[in-house]
Amino acid sequence: MRSKRKSALTALCFALPFSALAKSGGVNYSWGADALATMHDYVVTMMLYVLYICYAVAAVFAVVSAFQIYVKMNAGEDGISKSIMTLVGACLFIIGASIVFPAFFGYRI
Repeated sequence: MRSKRKSALTALCFALPFSALAKSGGVNYSWGADALATMHDYVVTMMLYVLYICYAVAAVFAVVSAFQIYVKMNAGEDGISKSIMTLVGACLFIIGASIVFPAFFGYRI
């Protein structure tokens, strides 16, 4: 009696995963394609807006940094070349990042 129950339980346990796998093949996943396309468009649009905000912030920082360099030059302080190199490096980073980061994800802006 016990071996029959054990055999029936074993057969039932082996049959359940196969029936679950058989049902998963008939599911229609096409509803997710539209959502994925919509999300892609949203991400690309937001990437452009973030890039424009980065340009605006970088422009403000560049103007403030240039003004600080001008004040240092007129006051005769030390470290003018360091400030100029920092400003040039920051500008090169913003330009490079605006090209490299989108290209990393496969987009051209």
